[in-house]
Amino acid sequence: MLSIYGNKQRLCDGISRREALRIGALGMGGLTLPGLLRAEQQAGIKQSHKAVIMIYLVGAPPHQDMYDLKMDAPAEIRGEFNPIDTSVPGIQICEHMPGMARVMDKCVALRSVVGSPDGAHDSFICYTGRSTRNQPTGDWPSIGSVVSKVQGPVNRSVPPFVGLSPDAGHPPYGSPGHPGYLGVGHAAFRPSGPAKDDMVLNGISEDRLKDRKSLLAAVDTVKSNAANEKLFDGLDAINEQALNILTSSRLANAMDLSKEDPAIRERYGKGFETRYGDGAPRNLEHFLMARRLVEAGARVVTLNFGRWDFHSSNFSEAKNTHLPYFDRGLSVLIEDLSERGLLDDVAVVAWGEFGRTPRINKDAGRDHWPQVGGGVIAGGGFKTGQVIGATDRLGGSVSERPVHFGEVHASLHRFLGIDPETKLNDLSGRPQYLVEHSPMPELF
Repeated sequence: MLSIYGNKQRLCDGISRREALRIGALGMGGLTLPGLLRAEQQAGIKQSHKAVIMIYLVGAPPHQDMYDLKMDAPAEIRGEFNPIDTSVPGIQICEHMPGMARVMDKCVALRSVVGSPDGAHDSFICYTGRSTRNQPTGDWPSIGSVVSKVQGPVNRSVPPFVGLSPDAGHPPYGSPGHPGYLGVGHAAFRPSGPAKDDMVLNGISEDRLKDRKSLLAAVDTVKSNAANEKLFDGLDAINEQALNILTSSRLANAMDLSKEDPAIRERYGKGFETRYGDGAPRNLEHFLMARRLVEAGARVVTLNFGRWDFHSSNFSEAKNTHLPYFDRGLSVLIEDLSERGLLDDVAVVAWGEFGRTPRINKDAGRDHWPQVGGGVIAGGGFKTGQVIGATDRLGGSVSERPVHFGEVHASLHRFLGIDPETKLNDLSGRPQYLVEHSPMPELF
């Protein structure tokens, strides 16, 4: 009979979640899928859909050593790297990012990202556009969960929100983005580890699976043990889409990289599947998998990359362990989407939770600097080939056009076709705006 088990993990909301999906053991947390009854079904209506791929650069990368080099600053601030020209006249970026220089005409460099309330390491602001302070009942939901709630799946067998972020030694580094007050029915589907092998039926017929009523009893047990049952709204929908996934090969095929053209796989490269310190892997195959998932119907895919918290050896770490892999993965993803005619329909965002100190410390590192950071946006039909914002001569404060995390999120919502002024109720029943800011006019 069907049973539910798996490795438990505690999320910040205190809910026990499970990550594995199995036949013979149908794990619940791995299939954290949205409510289908509320879904906007678009399968068969059009050939493509709008999607977001968000890359969280774990631990906050050095903005002034990537997109905002300060060659006129003193040596103790300027650092070791030199700028190179890009495909856009007048825009220069770090010499160790030749791939991104090649595709800069398809990108927007952000040099003045603000909004991080402190120097604490957490992916929360990247995935929500909001601070963890003064949260509503149930906490703010991530963009993937919002899209799951408002738009639902494109295809019934592919979750709208997929999190490729594997767990990390520092838990916030491994978050794919939490569902907050929207509940577990809109959390990320996390196909990590052995769960990938359990997304298809193995020796069990579709009719036999649908007849298994013990799954519903297991769901009732979970509900009865929940501290706040509202957080478990959508579990019936999870069951329904679990069946849809298991009776279709669409999701499993999207995640099976052996089905990809070998030349494309070679172009992306592999990187490293093991995590870097207490951070994330530098897994280049996740960039390829993200592209395959949005092609299959995912609306939001998140992934984490590396560990950029370079308090020491900033330049050797960036040059040797992170920039070459990140540059390759992101630039190839952008080129691949463009060559497939998907770049206008897929927005790619890569950033960390804050910036780094202008002054290089005694250990050749840069410390936390929440005052300003950077990032990059690509595709989305946006006005690309531009830089938005600027910092002063030392790279420590905004001198032109501060860009709040929330503005980027509002822009992504508009791109996806969601009114940024939409309201959803939190767990106390109070309506909450999806975002606090307006879309960036420079992008449209």
